[in-house]
Amino acid sequence: MARHHAVLGRDSQFNSYTISIGGSLVRILPTVEYSGPGASAELFGLYFATDGQHLEHRIHVDHNVANAKSRVNYKGALAGEKARTVWFGDVYIRKIAEGTDTYELNRNLLLTDGARADSVPNLEIETGEIVGAGHASTTGRFDDEQLFYLCSRGISPDVARRLVIRGFFNEIVSKLTNEEIEERLMNRIDLELGMVGK
Repeated sequence: MARHHAVLGRDSQFNSYTISIGGSLVRILPTVEYSGPGASAELFGLYFATDGQHLEHRIHVDHNVANAKSRVNYKGALAGEKARTVWFGDVYIRKIAEGTDTYELNRNLLLTDGARADSVPNLEIETGEIVGAGHASTTGRFDDEQLFYLCSRGISPDVARRLVIRGFFNEIVSKLTNEEIEERLMNRIDLELGMVGK
């Protein structure tokens, strides 16, 4: 279990990157609160759960000052009959938090039967004087049409599968802005994919 807590002062910028790969039971609780106007937070997350793993992320963003911004974007892939993920995204916009701009997104990709992803985005808004507030959540199966298309172009099924999953995660991985870390992370994802079904 890990708890991350950030308090953002006036006009500050905070970026958080959470990567969860491995571990039988993982719980991560990132929390952001604002102590001054004009602050901005971006929280990015990537997780990959395999058979028997339970990965849980509980994000809490408390907009308690005016003119603050937050973006939350988490993506996960699950492979294995008992792979499980739980994602909670709680964003609070207090009555005094006029001018808030927030959006949270969670996307999950189920690679095998029996994997389960629970996603609960939540917005609690106490004022109507905001710039914008939204949330989205999707959970879907691996797209066999993409796999078929790539295979019809001479790419082996294993390589095609890796390409699709790398593409799914690329939006998050590219935010790291460090090529060495990006490649190490993608190699770890490839390793996890190689162990699926073994």
